[in-house]
Amino acid sequence: MSYRIKRCLPEHLRTDAARLYWSAFGAKLGRVLAPEDQALHFIARAIDPSHVYCAISSDGELLGVAGFRTPHGTFVGCEQAHLRASYGRLGGMWRMACLAVLGGDHEHRAMIVDGISVRPDMRGSGIGAALIEALCHTARRRGYGQLRLDVVAENTRARALYERIGFVVTHRRSRRLTAMLFRFRTVLIMRRDLGDLG
Repeated sequence: MSYRIKRCLPEHLRTDAARLYWSAFGAKLGRVLAPEDQALHFIARAIDPSHVYCAISSDGELLGVAGFRTPHGTFVGCEQAHLRASYGRLGGMWRMACLAVLGGDHEHRAMIVDGISVRPDMRGSGIGAALIEALCHTARRRGYGQLRLDVVAENTRARALYERIGFVVTHRRSRRLTAMLFRFRTVLIMRRDLGDLG
């Protein structure tokens, strides 16, 4: 299937992007963001379409997304107003406290990947690597020397992809609280030096 990589999410694909994001991260975020219908509502509202690259098929289907985070914004933000609109006042408040555990850090030398998801039937087709390359070029154009991503230690398939395209593990971060809230404890911080992009 042919596809193109496009910067920014077309508005008519916002719901599809939320579903794709949930398919990749729902198992981790489910304890906090479930039920699924409310999670999808929240994610769709929280998406910043200017902080993502999309893989779109020749017939207009969304095949994959790769979000990014800078000091100016992030692909799926965590604003109280979005949480309140999806979960109500109290539901939004406790979810905000839980999501704060994940952090929303920024770096001066590295642009941060904020979620990559490829449609299950398109995995292994090169879409994930193409999306990462688009992020690398954007990071370089914005003056960053590295692209950083965080991957759950148990996600060996994703780690293998990232290592294949030039990322290296620079350190590990373990937190008991993330194990209780999000079903993972250890995250690998991976970086790719962008000096080779020219």
